[in-house]
Amino acid sequence: MSVYERIAELSVTIESVDRRRYTGATTSGFERTTTEFRLAGDGVVGRGEDVTYETEDHDALAGTDPIDIEGEWTIDELSARLDNEDLFAHEAPEREYSRSYRRWAVESAALDLALRQREESLGAFLGVEASPVRFVVSTRLGEPPTTDRVEELLALDDELEFKLDPTPDWPEEAFVTLRETDAVRILDLKGWYEGTDVDAEADPELYRDVFAAFPAAVVEDPALTPATRALVEPQADRLSFDYPIDGVESLESLPIDPGYCNIKPSRFGTLESLFETIAYCREQGIEMYGGGQFELASGRDAIQTLAALFYPDGPNDVAPRPFNDPKASPPYPMSPLRPDRDAVGFEF
Repeated sequence: MSVYERIAELSVTIESVDRRRYTGATTSGFERTTTEFRLAGDGVVGRGEDVTYETEDHDALAGTDPIDIEGEWTIDELSARLDNEDLFAHEAPEREYSRSYRRWAVESAALDLALRQREESLGAFLGVEASPVRFVVSTRLGEPPTTDRVEELLALDDELEFKLDPTPDWPEEAFVTLRETDAVRILDLKGWYEGTDVDAEADPELYRDVFAAFPAAVVEDPALTPATRALVEPQADRLSFDYPIDGVESLESLPIDPGYCNIKPSRFGTLESLFETIAYCREQGIEMYGGGQFELASGRDAIQTLAALFYPDGPNDVAPRPFNDPKASPPYPMSPLRPDRDAVGFEF
């Protein structure tokens, strides 16, 4: 049986549905808002985090009644029920893909609750031992770009690894300094984003500099345009995709066969799509690593747990919250993260 087929038959009893809102500053310079769905039953609570970025969508949700999903279900039955539930019934989301983010919050909360009602962790239920999780720190070089943050963190822990977002205004000395650290594992070109604050045009000069300066690093989300295709295609084995990936079909429809895939569970919406995609990557020999969405609550536990079970040795963008919190101070957690052997549900 596949992972999802095993999870699908898990029973869950939902007696009440509640929500809790979180806000927090980030090292990327914006205030993050998320909403955690809390499903209770049999004296325990399952949690799942809605990582929709637009605060207005969380504002609209706050004024609505909880969704009506009380009762006894299997995970698969509940998912089928959600197919017919508009989780943005009172006001359409600012961005259509936020529907997947909220769907993930509810389905992951249901799985967390089902496992807690069995007093088991996801790994124990699947018979998979959770491994220590290697993580990278995702950060930006700021405006104007400097390598100060990277160097400061390396001074605290010289074994840290990084995921960075190159931009055309990176000076030559930034490339030189970062290459000399030998600590950059992923470079995110953000070439597939549309209509967001982080959209990046496909700049062939930048692509050329990135591929040349970091010959062993994973390069994420390069756009394939007439100006960049000749640069990108020969690098297929170390390319990864994130933004366009929301299931197996999206991977199959890519214009190139990548060597890597960034697994961001919230993008998939359903547990079925998530675990089908993980299985597909394994079958196709596509290396995986986990990705985050500035989670503030249980969502970060979930992505760390999935990394521990399915791709612990990848350059996982699942660093603990202090690395994204401008108010945090050293000492910071060190990689790899070690799972709690007494965890239950989706706990890490």
